Amino acid sequence: MLKTAKQHLDSLRDGRVVYVGSERIDDVTTHAYFRNAAQTIAGLFDLKRDPAHGRFAVMEENGEAFSSYYLKARSREDLDKRYQTHKLIADASLGMFGRSPDHVSSFVTGMTLAKDVLGPYADNLDRYYEHLRKTDGYATYAVLSPQSSRNPEFYKLRNLTSPSLRVVRETDAGVVISGMKMLATGALFANEIWIGNILPLAPDQAAESITCAVPCNASGLALWARKPMEPNAPNDFEGPLSHRFDESDAMLICDEVLVPWERVFVHNSPDLARQIYVRTAAHAYGNHQSNVRFLSKLQFLVGLASRITQATGADQVPAVKEAIGRLAALEGMLGGTIQGQIHAAEDYPDGGWKCFNRRHVYAALNWCTETYSEIVDKVRELCGGGVFQMPANISVLEDEELAARFAANWDTPQLGHIERMKLFKLAWDIVGSEFAGRHQQYEKFYAGASFIVRNYSYVHADWGQLHGMVDGFMETYGVPGNAAEQPARVGA
Repeated sequence: MLKTAKQHLDSLRDGRVVYVGSERIDDVTTHAYFRNAAQTIAGLFDLKRDPAHGRFAVMEENGEAFSSYYLKARSREDLDKRYQTHKLIADASLGMFGRSPDHVSSFVTGMTLAKDVLGPYADNLDRYYEHLRKTDGYATYAVLSPQSSRNPEFYKLRNLTSPSLRVVRETDAGVVISGMKMLATGALFANEIWIGNILPLAPDQAAESITCAVPCNASGLALWARKPMEPNAPNDFEGPLSHRFDESDAMLICDEVLVPWERVFVHNSPDLARQIYVRTAAHAYGNHQSNVRFLSKLQFLVGLASRITQATGADQVPAVKEAIGRLAALEGMLGGTIQGQIHAAEDYPDGGWKCFNRRHVYAALNWCTETYSEIVDKVRELCGGGVFQMPANISVLEDEELAARFAANWDTPQLGHIERMKLFKLAWDIVGSEFAGRHQQYEKFYAGASFIVRNYSYVHADWGQLHGMVDGFMETYGVPGNAAEQPARVGA
C-alpha cells in the first residue's frame, strides 16, 4: 500500500510518550513544537503518490503499489530507480531530514539481500521487511549506546547498572529490554524504531547486542526530545527552515519493554550485532541514501550562495566568482561520485543482486562529514554583514512610516527590500541560527566519529590492486651495479 499524508498523521496519534523537559506531549501532530515538521514528513507520503513522480517513487508487484525504496535491486536500472526516489524525497525537504522515511527502510531492504547472516532470525527479518513495505511504514533507528555508558567501571564501583540498553530477561512471549539508546532522530514522527548496534561490542556485552524493532508507542518506551526549534520561528518568513524542517532528535528510554520474538533479529551475539550491516548490503543501501540526501542539501547551499552574491552585487567580482565556482565544483564532484556508485555497481551479495559500489559510497560519506562545515563557512563569508542589517522581523511593515523608510533604504538595484530580507533570513537559518548549529554538528557526526567513517574506506579498499601498482613498478628497475638483475624497460 501507499499511505496518504492524512493516514500518516493519524498513525502518529497512537499514545506514544514524548517529553520536552518535564512537559509531556500528547500529540506531536498538533503541538506547537512539532506540528510543522509532522506536516512536512506527512507530505512526503503524498509526494510519492503524485502521478508525476510515480515512475520513480512507486514499484508495482502482483497488482500492488509499494514505495520504491523497498526495491531489491537486480540491475543498474533498479539502483537508478532507488536513486531517483531518494533524490525526489531529499529535494522536497532540501536534504534537511537525515532520517526521512527512505533511510532506515533502505538499511532493512539491503539487509534482506543476505538475510542468512542473521542465522536463526533470518525469517524474522524477511517478515519485518514485508511488514514495513505493505504498511508503508516509517522506521527510524537508535543504534548507539549513550555516552554516559562508556565507562562501565564507573557503574560497577557504585553497584549500579549501566544505562546502556540491554535484555534484562527472556519470556515465552519475547525479550524484555531496559536502558537507553541514542539517537532516535525522527522518532517523534515515525511508526517504528529499529534498535541495534552500529559500533563493535565487547565479548562480555552479549545482553547489549540485542537488535530488534518496536513500535514508537510500545508500553514502557519514552522519547526524550532535545530542545525544539520550531518555537524560534513563529512563521516561515522568520525562520523558513526551522519552521518546517526540524526533524528532532531524541533519546530512546526503555523501561521493561517487551519485544516479541518475531521482532528480534540479533540476540546474545556481540560480533553479529554490527556485522549484520557490513556483511549485507544494508550499510551501502542506507548510506547511498545519505549521500543523495547530502547532495540535495549541497545543491541548495550552492544556489543560495549564488543568490546572495547576486543580491549584494558582488557576483561579478572575480574573487567571488571563483568562490562560487569552487562550490559548484564540489557539488559536481559529489554528484559524479554518487553516479559512480550506480555505474560501477557491484554484484553483491551472492544471489544475483546489485549493490551500489561500496568504495564510492564510503568515499562520499567521508567527504560529506569532512566538508560540510567548510561549505557552510564559505556561504557565511559570502553573506557578509547582510544578515545583520535587516530589521528584527517583518512586523516593521505594520507601521506605515517604518514600512516606507524600510522600502526607501533597503531596496537595491538588484533586489527589493522584502525579497532581500526574505533571502537573508533564509541564509541565516542555514549558517547562523540554532537550527544551523544543529546541522553543523549533525553532519560532522552523521555516520559516527571520523575514525569509524574512514575505517569503512580502509576495509573496502582494493589493497591488492593498489599495492600491485607499487610492487609492479618496482619490478621494472633493478639494483645499481647488478647487471643480472636489470629488467627490460618499457619505452626505453
